[in-house]
Amino acid sequence: MIVRDHPSTLQLFLVMQGSIVPKIIGKIVGIAFLTTVVILIDTHVAELPHISIAAMSIFGIALSLFLGFRNNAAYDRWWEARKLWGSMIADLRNLGRHMCIFVGNGADRAQILSWAVAFAHLHRGALRDVDVSAEITGWVGAGTASDLLAHQNPADAALRSMADQIGSLTGQQAISGFGQMTISQTLSSLALAQAGCERIKSTPLPFVYSLLIRRTTYLYCWLLPFALIEPSGAFAPLLAAVVAYVFFGLQTVTNELELPFQNVHNGLPLDAMCRTIEISVSEALGQPAPKPLVPKDYVLT
Repeated sequence: MIVRDHPSTLQLFLVMQGSIVPKIIGKIVGIAFLTTVVILIDTHVAELPHISIAAMSIFGIALSLFLGFRNNAAYDRWWEARKLWGSMIADLRNLGRHMCIFVGNGADRAQILSWAVAFAHLHRGALRDVDVSAEITGWVGAGTASDLLAHQNPADAALRSMADQIGSLTGQQAISGFGQMTISQTLSSLALAQAGCERIKSTPLPFVYSLLIRRTTYLYCWLLPFALIEPSGAFAPLLAAVVAYVFFGLQTVTNELELPFQNVHNGLPLDAMCRTIEISVSEALGQPAPKPLVPKDYVLT
């Protein structure tokens, strides 16, 4: 995720970090080149068919509405994912307080909270398809880390282990019935947040809808040069490039926001949020807390 102050007016047109221009520059140049070729042929070789600028304007408005709707849907996914991770952080902090109230400051509390940190990292690993064994080994040990990673859903396995530990303590009458219910509700909330993130990852926006918008965007940009011949003249390539930047840019931004867990410039900073959880648990256990992650070149991972 990009973390920086708003750029100045000059920097606004020069900043490339986090911009979608590098990803679509080929399309922008291609549309500008196509427009130049159309104008040259129409001027010096043979008159080409001209399209009404009014008709293209109506076409452009319809395309803008489609792109805007899809962009809103993608941003809703991104923001929901952020809220789910925020609720996970709050639940894990609450778990630390609940364990202090109902279990005390013994080894059982430390073990369960260590499992909680492992759960967060395992969940991040599943969402990003990365290996997190190094991050969880320091919390639960190498053997336990290997056992967890052997499951189809390691994060859910960590939650089950926490539940088993709570059940064992309840059987030993180390936790009251009310304490068991309170901690169980917190674990259930963590499971709901995990399932919500898995739903976002495994269910992209409908492909047929994305395909329709992509096809329409290309068709509009390919037909636009024939509508700019008369009203724009020599400025037609520049105007076509600007339109291509807007439409292809919105399409690319939507594709990135649609998958919020990817480790890209505009993705969610899952590493930083896991570090926030580590800090909270370390302080709850009275251990030295690691430093929070800071942006590197304005990028917080």
